[in-house]
Amino acid sequence: MASTQFNLPDVFDTVAAQHPDRECLIRGDRRLTFSEVVDRSTRLGAYLRSRGLGAHAERSALAGHESGQDHLGIYLYNGNEYIEAMLGAFRARVAPFNVNYRYVADELHYLLDNSGCRALVYHASFAPVLAEVLDRLPRLEVLLQVADDSGHDLLPGAVDYEEALAASAPEIDVRPSPDDLYILYTGGTTGMPKGVLWRQHDIFMSAMGGRNILTQEAVETYDDVAAQARAFEEGLRFLVLPPLMHGAAQWVSFIALNNGHAVVLPPDTRRFDPVQTWRTVEAERCTTLTVVGDAMARPLVDELEANDYDVGSLVSIGNGGAPLTPTIKERLLAKLPHILLTDSVGSSETGAQMSHVSTASGEVATGRFTPGPGTVVVSEDLDKVLEPGHDGIGWLAQSGWVPLGYLGDAAKTARTFPVIDGVRYSVPGDRARHLADGDIELLGRDSVTINSGGEKIFAEEVERAIAGHPAVHDVVVVGRPSERWGQEVVALVQLAEGRTATAEEIVEHASAHIARYKLPKDVLFLDEIVRSPAGKADYRWARAQVQQAGG
Repeated sequence: MASTQFNLPDVFDTVAAQHPDRECLIRGDRRLTFSEVVDRSTRLGAYLRSRGLGAHAERSALAGHESGQDHLGIYLYNGNEYIEAMLGAFRARVAPFNVNYRYVADELHYLLDNSGCRALVYHASFAPVLAEVLDRLPRLEVLLQVADDSGHDLLPGAVDYEEALAASAPEIDVRPSPDDLYILYTGGTTGMPKGVLWRQHDIFMSAMGGRNILTQEAVETYDDVAAQARAFEEGLRFLVLPPLMHGAAQWVSFIALNNGHAVVLPPDTRRFDPVQTWRTVEAERCTTLTVVGDAMARPLVDELEANDYDVGSLVSIGNGGAPLTPTIKERLLAKLPHILLTDSVGSSETGAQMSHVSTASGEVATGRFTPGPGTVVVSEDLDKVLEPGHDGIGWLAQSGWVPLGYLGDAAKTARTFPVIDGVRYSVPGDRARHLADGDIELLGRDSVTINSGGEKIFAEEVERAIAGHPAVHDVVVVGRPSERWGQEVVALVQLAEGRTATAEEIVEHASAHIARYKLPKDVLFLDEIVRSPAGKADYRWARAQVQQAGG
């Protein structure tokens, strides 16, 4: 464990002091240096303080599921304002949290009410949906509207974001604490979203740059942070494609920023466009590209195979949040043989846990990972840590820098963060095996496991087996009730444009990779597989499609 307790604004400011004039946030023609982001986020923090927001109870007086701070919702597309809002809130001792911009009015109301939201920064595009729920949110007092091309006027009581910054002081009257919260709401693709409460120190060490990506060595002091930032004469450029409303995109952005590198965003962040992506890599000489699973990687490699781009600046592609199948990895590495292709595993409740690196000259695999510090597999009954080479299946768990709990939910906090042999673990529900060679085989989330004929079938394993079929563009697997089996496997398949395949051909292809009892009993062909904006499978949507289709 690090000897110093860190807070995120001081980490950022330490880095900014090393490179005040280095570009920090880039999106098209909008280019901000580290010193400009310090100034803008400080002004935002000062504005929040002027509206009476801040911390009201210190961590020592609170239970793990409780917050003693006011909360700022961030209801934005990707842009510099997202990072500024996070840093500005941290400076004011206000806890920011992510808002899914795809939510309809009732979902938005649930989230803002569940979070106890007192302030919201939002793009003008979302004003109509927000207007539908404002009268049901009496605690929401501060509205900051970010102008865009939607043409929507300010909502009643709202203040223009840029005007608020311009009118605010360039200094702030409060010091952040390592105990102050970073709140990350889960995606809600398998249940209702929950707010995960992290201490700033813990999320920094776990997933926001407190550890060296390659060696996992943790920084010990702010001098170490400064030295780390000085290590590169020229900063790297991280092209972040997933929405910042998802944890993986926030984490990779802060890993970049907290090491003195630039975050690059595509000019149009409202849609994922492979052509725009590769043109941005060319124009900005991006060194790292972040994707989420096949849903992003497949169209990217399709475009790269179809047209020529200057991608010599790329040294790595990082994937997280959804699996990359071996077929897609092989195609990427064939076009980009000089890069490192890294799969990372983590969750809202654990931070970064495991990784696997593929290269053009090495083995390409999916599902096996090298665990990081504190990552283990615990027993079914949550009573012991399982040694490598154990029989059976356990729960993927994390110790060390883990969250405090779920906002407002003491019971779920106790279930997810058990104490085993005196050590507190985070066990959010992923099934895994700790293999004899030390690697961990990730099987999938228990909540989407299919129980068929007394056997547990992991949806992600079946998805990987089907995704390798050359005609399959995307696939999601769920269970449906079966009189004979209890549940049976159903695959929802979107075929690639211009390709055809029968259900029998899909199943036959999968049979070469998984046991027959895991094979789909039915295949539904759909025009489109709906995923989250970050590319994650939406299993609630998939179950609804299966139910609608009937038996």
